[in-house]
Amino acid sequence: MGSVGSQRLREAGAASPWDRSMVMSFSFDGGQLEEVAVGTARGQADGPGGTPVSPDSAVEEPVPDDRYHAIYFAMLLAGVGFLLPYNSFITDVDFLHHKYPGTSIVFDMSLTYILVALVAVLLNNALVERLSLHTRITAGYLLALGPLLFVSICDVWLQLFSRDQAYAINLAAVGTVAFGCTVQQSSFYGYTGMLPKRYTQGVMTGESTAGVMVSLSRILTKLLLPDERASTLIFFLLSAGLELLCCLLHLLVRRSRFVRRHTARPRDCRPAGPRYRVHHDVAAGDVRFEHQGPAPANCGSPKDSPAHEVTSGCGGAYTRFDVPQRRVKRSWPSFRALLLHRYVVARVIWADMLSIAVTYFITLCLFPGLESEIRHCILGEWLPILIMAVFNLSDFVGKILAALPVDWRGPHLLACACLRLVFIPLFILCVYPSGAPALRHPAWPCVFSLLMGISNGYFGSVPMILAAGKVSPKQRELAGNTMTVSYMTGLTLGSAVAYGTYSLTRGARRSCFPATANASLPAGP
Repeated sequence: MGSVGSQRLREAGAASPWDRSMVMSFSFDGGQLEEVAVGTARGQADGPGGTPVSPDSAVEEPVPDDRYHAIYFAMLLAGVGFLLPYNSFITDVDFLHHKYPGTSIVFDMSLTYILVALVAVLLNNALVERLSLHTRITAGYLLALGPLLFVSICDVWLQLFSRDQAYAINLAAVGTVAFGCTVQQSSFYGYTGMLPKRYTQGVMTGESTAGVMVSLSRILTKLLLPDERASTLIFFLLSAGLELLCCLLHLLVRRSRFVRRHTARPRDCRPAGPRYRVHHDVAAGDVRFEHQGPAPANCGSPKDSPAHEVTSGCGGAYTRFDVPQRRVKRSWPSFRALLLHRYVVARVIWADMLSIAVTYFITLCLFPGLESEIRHCILGEWLPILIMAVFNLSDFVGKILAALPVDWRGPHLLACACLRLVFIPLFILCVYPSGAPALRHPAWPCVFSLLMGISNGYFGSVPMILAAGKVSPKQRELAGNTMTVSYMTGLTLGSAVAYGTYSLTRGARRSCFPATANASLPAGP
């Protein structure tokens, strides 16, 4: 492009009466003027005192750092934000069993969430090139916050609905939360894929932090407030307040210099160097030069990045004021192009996709459905709450361990994820045979939940972290969304299989194991 522009100006200069006083040649490629003939143009090419300006003299802007780890903390809270609403609905298992006795409310909520979430992640994956990143994230926060406030005020506090109506409204609320949270979750993995790897790990740690915080919140509200309705109301309002805090932090962080720097995706751009803009007004016979300073190496930025609004482009620019600028219509990629882009990415990260799908398939076969139905005479409804708290805490530990630098190969990671299948028969023995399970002591499900949580946190995070580093920077957002599709596929299949375990727990509600039935049972108070 630079050579063509240079040749045209030489030809125009030979035929014009003002060729000796103006530009003989210029180049877009280097972002600097090649030759300036005489007069004031020569003075502009020199620095103060006639010293030539060197292209290498421009000082590049230093990469901003994450001071005080504030961005990491905000990403951790982002992970809290897109799993906290769902965890709030299913962790309140004692209230659900009391209000809807004899129903499969936890199983229904889990399946509703997963089915809607799968649709949402597929839709988000299709629209990743069409809707801006932060638009999807902000809309997800609003869809997650609304149902939390509605259910806590209208159902728990005011009790405006009948039992059947409340059952349907809770499922609808879970579905709305699923859509909003999954859109923001899928978008956040694409978002953090453009940041250093530790921020993806921070978001996934936040997912487990959500479970820990919700479990502790439910335990505290249940201990401090004997009234079940009042404790449930405070529990939901605390969750809604935390969700609002996560949304506000996101709006602040997206404007930070650190995030703007990393989310400016690489484009096809010329090398860094001084830039010049040439203004040529044919009617007035005026040609002016403006020195625009050094061009950054990665001067492109995504549409939704704040840097997009101030970046004027790469290299030099030649503008004719007498010719109206042509409008450029934004064309959406074809369906075939969308599939081709995803196929190229999937060929690189297929092992990571399968690993995360298998990991969450096994987990959803057992959590929260089967774990919420484990009963004990002495502990009563406290046992499923404690089992869920143990899982959430150990899952949090597993995601922290995922930050350790281990060089995993894809097939080895997949094999370790498949070994978790052993948890399915172990948990079944905790509820079967119904009324007198083989592993009836409450310590067994707690130990199994601990081990399953650690392995879920680790093998659910490592594939997501490694996948972003296996593709080019331009493909990282797409890789994050593709990994989320695999993640949601595993959740959907696991939730569907979990219904098969529900029949094993039907007798557990009506039976109570006497303390003398087994010497391993703890003595009553």
